[in-house]
Amino acid sequence: MPIKIDLDKCDGCGTCAEECPVQCITIVEEGDRKYATVNNDECTDCETCVDACEKGAISMIEA
Repeated sequence: MPIKIDLDKCDGCGTCAEECPVQCITIVEEGDRKYATVNNDECTDCETCVDACEKGAISMIEA
């Protein structure tokens, strides 16, 4: 299942990227905005990032 990041909730704190066991999450900086992006091709659907995100910005999408 692909991961969805709600950019309205994501503040780019980096917790999800730090906790990801396969390192498929990166933090992007555009101007004064930071947010997470996911390489869904490398994601193993472990949901570690979903649990790690204190903002509730990450969810799994049913395919």
